[in-house]
Amino acid sequence: MKNIVSIVILTGLAACGPAQNDPGPGGVTIGEAKALDEAAEMLDERNSPPESIEKTATAVPAPPAESE
Repeated sequence: MKNIVSIVILTGLAACGPAQNDPGPGGVTIGEAKALDEAAEMLDERNSPPESIEKTATAVPAPPAESE
């Protein structure tokens, strides 16, 4: 009976993921690492190369001209 309880407890603990304040890569916490990744993605989107902007501009059709 004691072994079954130990196995259940260990299985439950193994299913838990890392907490937000657990140390992560580079000496920052898991939550800080996620926040830094999101900020980097936002900066990458803002600083996209001009050729990607030209491609998206040409992909959008121009509105039809109105006849007067």
